[in-house]
Amino acid sequence: MARQGGLLKVVGKLDDLSFYKSADGFLVRTKGGVSADRINSDPTFQRTRENNAEFGMSAAAGKLLRTSVRNLMMTASDNRVTARLTRLMTDVKNLDAANERGERHVHEGFDLVEGKAVLKGFNFNNRAVLSGILFKSYALNTTTGELDINGLVPTLDVVSAPGATHLSIKSGWTKIDFGSGEFETSISNTVNLPVNASSSDVNLVHAAAPSLATGIHVFALQMEFYQEVNGTQYSLKNGGYNSLAVIEVV
Repeated sequence: MARQGGLLKVVGKLDDLSFYKSADGFLVRTKGGVSADRINSDPTFQRTRENNAEFGMSAAAGKLLRTSVRNLMMTASDNRVTARLTRLMTDVKNLDAANERGERHVHEGFDLVEGKAVLKGFNFNNRAVLSGILFKSYALNTTTGELDINGLVPTLDVVSAPGATHLSIKSGWTKIDFGSGEFETSISNTVNLPVNASSSDVNLVHAAAPSLATGIHVFALQMEFYQEVNGTQYSLKNGGYNSLAVIEVV
């Protein structure tokens, strides 16, 4: 794959060349590769088929998690979150020691403590890592989903977005069965605070725990910044400061 130079950037196909735009700029690549029929039937490509099968399962698992917290991700994610989650799910899948290569599953990896540890701490927005935004400890009750941040002083404990006048904090609690593809998500109340030197106790609660019978519990914390203009708060959707991270997996 080559990068396009010059002032004129091209998008489209010309003979065996494909010109396209990606997050890395304007690129060009040549047509080639082995036919799909041969990959699906030739014994030489057995390892390739195994890799493709497991990659597909990892990608599907990442999509399931993204879908489960979509309402939180809308203002707190980066343009590489899909690829980063697929890699993470691949690491979890690799922990499955019960099945042979090509048949390993993400949900088998999440049955292990090590698998849950891989997901804990994941940031959906790498430009706003939670540990670099919030400098105050919090307490999470994994039975009720209640989360407390006591004595939060925004100007001292939070790295605010430039121009932000207010900060909103809320949590997500989703139970996901990566085997069946089912999930149930609960979003807490939202605590909105002015960005000043006042101390506040933040209490986030859920009306009820997710009632899905099987799966793992994933807890996430979101911090979103706003600017107040004429009494109305507008979300600062610049992507540089809004944070969403997995804080616990059980």
